[in-house]
Amino acid sequence: MSLMSQKLQAVHTSIQAAAAAVSRQPDSVALLAVSKTFGADMVLEAIAAGQRAFGENYLQEAVAKMTAVDLALRAAHATTAPAAEILLEWHFIGPIQSNKTRPIAEHFAWVHTVEREKIAQRLSEQRPPHIPPLNICLQVNISGEASKSGMAPAEVLDVARAVIELPRLRLRGLMAIPEPTQDQQKQHTAFRQTRELLLQLQAALPAHAAQLDTLSMGMSADMAVAIEEGATIVRVGSAIFGQREQNRQS
Repeated sequence: MSLMSQKLQAVHTSIQAAAAAVSRQPDSVALLAVSKTFGADMVLEAIAAGQRAFGENYLQEAVAKMTAVDLALRAAHATTAPAAEILLEWHFIGPIQSNKTRPIAEHFAWVHTVEREKIAQRLSEQRPPHIPPLNICLQVNISGEASKSGMAPAEVLDVARAVIELPRLRLRGLMAIPEPTQDQQKQHTAFRQTRELLLQLQAALPAHAAQLDTLSMGMSADMAVAIEEGATIVRVGSAIFGQREQNRQS
C-alpha cells in the first residue's frame, strides 16, 4: 500500500469513527481532498489511491492543475474502455472575485464560497448550458470574525431565496470555517449553529428542502467534531498531502 493510500485510509477511518459515535452512516460524509498548492503529481497519487473529489482555492493554479491531471489520465487510459474512465469532481473553495467567475463557472462542479448575490448571478450567467448546473454552498461567517469571508447568518435566507431562483445553479447548503480553537465545546457550538441555520433554510424553503442537503464544514483539526454536528462534506488537506506552502497567487 502506498503512503498516499495509507493517509487516505487513516482519514476515512477517522470519518467512520466520528460518524459511528453519533449513529451516522459513514457514507453520509464525503471527503474533499484539499489539494491547493500541491502539484498534479500529488493529485494523481491520490486518484490512484481512490480519491475522486478535490478542493482548490487558487483559480490559476487550479485550472492549470486540472488540465495537467486530465492530460495525464487521458494518456494513461488511452487504450481502456470508456467505462473505465475516471470521473473527478472539482470544488472551488477559495474567495471569489467578480472577474474570476467565468473560469470558475466553466471548470468546477461545486463552489463552496458564494457570499454575495452578485457573484451567484455571474456564476449562473456564465455556466455553460451543456454541463449540469453548478452546485452552490453559501459561505457563512458563523463566528463573526472581522477578517473572515462569508455572510452574516442573518443574511443567509435572503441570499438563498435569490440564488435558488437562478437557472444554472443548484443551491445545496452552507459552508463555514469557524474561528480556530482547541476548545471542543466552542467547536461544537459553531458547527451546531451552522447546522441549525441549514435547518432554518429547509423550513423556510420547503419546496427546495430536499436539495438543501449539504454542510461543508470541518478540516483536519476539527473534522470529528464537525461530523458529530452534521457535516456532510469535510475538507481535509494536511492529513492527506502534508504541510503546504503559503502565499500562493490566485
